[in-house]
Amino acid sequence: MHASNIKVNIIYIMGHFGDPGLLASTALGSYIVNQLYLRINKEFYMGFAGASCTFTRYRILEQPTAALWEQVPAMLKRYAFQDIDALPGEERSFGWTSFDDMLDIEWAETPPDKGAYVTFALRLETRRVPPAVLKKHHALALREEKRRMTEQGKQYISRERKKELREQVQLRLMRHFLPIPAIFDVIWATDAGRVYFASTQRKVLDIFEEYFAKCFELPLEQLTPYGLASISLAEHELNRLDTLEPTSFA
Repeated sequence: MHASNIKVNIIYIMGHFGDPGLLASTALGSYIVNQLYLRINKEFYMGFAGASCTFTRYRILEQPTAALWEQVPAMLKRYAFQDIDALPGEERSFGWTSFDDMLDIEWAETPPDKGAYVTFALRLETRRVPPAVLKKHHALALREEKRRMTEQGKQYISRERKKELREQVQLRLMRHFLPIPAIFDVIWATDAGRVYFASTQRKVLDIFEEYFAKCFELPLEQLTPYGLASISLAEHELNRLDTLEPTSFA
């Protein structure tokens, strides 16, 4: 799918529905956007299946038991992605999904195990209300609250009430914004005890490391250059590395 076609499709969708809130609130609109996203994602996908990819390497700190490999498919399904629409009020949802199809959280099409590798993906969806939109509608809610209180002979809005109004406005607005999906591939080399994760973003890495440890009960250690050296170098060579000082070229 070419970039020009993407632009045409987006213009058509927005022209047909007008208001993005109306688009998000209709089943047809949500379906069109979802299908468009899948076509764009397939063409410009930059995970391990892409022409290039940035990734982070890990090693498993504990030796997995033989029984664990039989339980991996069930563990993945237990911690599979949950639709953010089923989590009212949540701004973020994440979980495992198929390496081959971001929508397949049952691994119905292809199994996660591929020879000596286990492949899956972390699916992360975020739904946010733009700050300017939230500020505007919060101000409108406060104005309406002041009008109502004036009619009742009251003038002061408590801090707790302002906070409550803000939360109510945010929940109401969130229903009108589609969640933004992101997919991060995971390749687990079981014979080498290595895990490759298709991201270098610190916040995403934190989510992945914590969720992986929670799911498989296996802690991960990021393989930094020093970490790789500590594995491959002899003890006396590692001691020499510890005494090295950086060179200043200033």
